[in-house]
Amino acid sequence: MSEYWPHITFFAALEVVVTVCVIPWVLMTKRDSTAAMAWCLVVILVPLLGAFLFGVFGYQRVNRPLSKRRRHRSLFRSGHPPRTHEATHGSRHGDAPDQTWNRLGDLALRVNAFPVSPGNAVTLYNDTQKAFDGLLEAIAAARHHVHLEFFIIRGDSTGQRVVDLLTEKARQGVQVRLLYDAVGGFRLRRRILRPLRDAGAKIDTFLPVTLAPFRFRVNLRNHRKITVVDGKVAFTGGMNIGDEYLGKSAYFGYWRDTFLRLEGPAVAALQRIFVEDWDFAYGEALNGDVYFPDPVSAGEHVVQVVESGPDQEVNSLRQIYFAAILAARERVWIASPYFVPDVALLDALRLACYSGVDVRLLTLLKPDHYLSFYASRYYYEDLLKVGAKIYQYAKGMMHAKMLLIDGQWGVTGSANLDNRSLHLNFEAACLLHSPELVAVLEKAYRRDLRDAVRLDERTFAARRFLSRLAENACRLLSPTL
Repeated sequence: MSEYWPHITFFAALEVVVTVCVIPWVLMTKRDSTAAMAWCLVVILVPLLGAFLFGVFGYQRVNRPLSKRRRHRSLFRSGHPPRTHEATHGSRHGDAPDQTWNRLGDLALRVNAFPVSPGNAVTLYNDTQKAFDGLLEAIAAARHHVHLEFFIIRGDSTGQRVVDLLTEKARQGVQVRLLYDAVGGFRLRRRILRPLRDAGAKIDTFLPVTLAPFRFRVNLRNHRKITVVDGKVAFTGGMNIGDEYLGKSAYFGYWRDTFLRLEGPAVAALQRIFVEDWDFAYGEALNGDVYFPDPVSAGEHVVQVVESGPDQEVNSLRQIYFAAILAARERVWIASPYFVPDVALLDALRLACYSGVDVRLLTLLKPDHYLSFYASRYYYEDLLKVGAKIYQYAKGMMHAKMLLIDGQWGVTGSANLDNRSLHLNFEAACLLHSPELVAVLEKAYRRDLRDAVRLDERTFAARRFLSRLAENACRLLSPTL
């Protein structure tokens, strides 16, 4: 034992030094007390590895790429001011059933959402195969440009179909720009994209992972899914590009997601999110009538686009979710594969239950990410005790992201109801100020409940000790999940 004692002493001293250095680092960079406490526990209870995990996953506030992203967005917007139809409200959505939802639109605008946009045509896809077919059809009809921004693009048969079509359009002279997340798309091989690049398309990754000191960040990812064709048609939602998203995975089976096709003034907002991300990643500024054509009313729906990300001083989507839950009087229906709320959102949901609001959560039965799955389960008991109803989707993979309030207002897009989406990821969503659209989503939600298993409070309370232990351990990482 004596021969190992010097090594033991060295590592013990190293752990003390690292802990003493990292704990102040955590306290200075984490504003949220829950996140600070969680990370302090990880650093203390997991020697050395805890400090490494914080350096990789927890430290994002003083981050050079994000500081650059903030400055870049400010410079881009000052040099490329929004057109009149993007900067003003236009006609107000005065036909809403009461002023609650008008006020919510105004609040969203104050926390960095785009203006409320009437006059949109919206197609809601609950079936991913139909969504994918609609996406390919729109790309095939492109005449000037196709802009795609996705978290994940697989190199499988589904990804190959998209790449082949984009290559064909590029050869026809259509401008093709493809942006994907560096971590989400790390399996996408260059050989798959080579024909597309050779055809003249421009391709880049968002926030590449680097080993440079203080810039090794795998935690801040671009989770957006946006496609814009000719500045006139746009798609967004939760679906990435890959075989599993079309239900071709033996493990997941049927894939339930929500995707939107937009025509009308709201397209300009999604286009602007893309061009700002593209300019940041690729260094090419895009503006003018070919990218932002004059708006034409295409339908009767009122839509408000909102972006959020760690480069914002105010977490836009998180604030909007919080306000919407507190505004509910009848029902709050949530669909999210990952449910890891912060303390305030959890309190808002409990308060809604105490007020007699019908609170429902539709989530996974079969996990794909075990850390998020068990962290989510930690919060189930609190909600069940106050009367919330929790359903686990049994037909396949529940990947849709929806928040539906009182049958009057809703939001769907790329963001889950978890800390990762609402604090760490770059996200995009559409606020739906049209009861007709919310009714379509509610109908699909009710249908999903028939394919789900309702969680019984007593049965869940009697779960095994090992499950409880896993839930408590994983919730320590909840600030990163």
